[in-house]
Amino acid sequence: MTDTPSRPAPARDLLSGPAPTLLGDDHPDLEARSVLEAGTSVDDAARRFPASSYVWAVLAEQALDADDPVAAYAYARTGYHRGLDALRRAGWRGQGPIPAEHRANQGFLRAMLALADAAEEIQEEDEAARCRQFLADSGTSEDEVRTLR
Repeated sequence: MTDTPSRPAPARDLLSGPAPTLLGDDHPDLEARSVLEAGTSVDDAARRFPASSYVWAVLAEQALDADDPVAAYAYARTGYHRGLDALRRAGWRGQGPIPAEHRANQGFLRAMLALADAAEEIQEEDEAARCRQFLADSGTSEDEVRTLR
């Protein structure tokens, strides 16, 4: 048996910051989104996919549109926490880009924006500001996330 020298892993530029976090192709947001697009009600989708940030974001957006910021806040907070759990499982360590163009990330980002909007509506200004800063720190903007609706 001959010894083959091992090659070092390619170096990553540590000064460029953390790598973008991309939720996986098996994330429940993708299937939940598909059933919603096929005509399933958002309530039924939430029952089938309670771990989906996407369904909670849609519920929050609907509540905001119906001028019910308290319900929107609760829905958005649920979607936010579901998304944080998923991001952590995907390797996110509390900082770095969460690209909005990656379809599986969009539910979390929409829930975050809905949380900011609902927090503002109920005069929870500090939380609204934190949520908006989180979006910016994630490498996206409110405008970019709003276009995902």
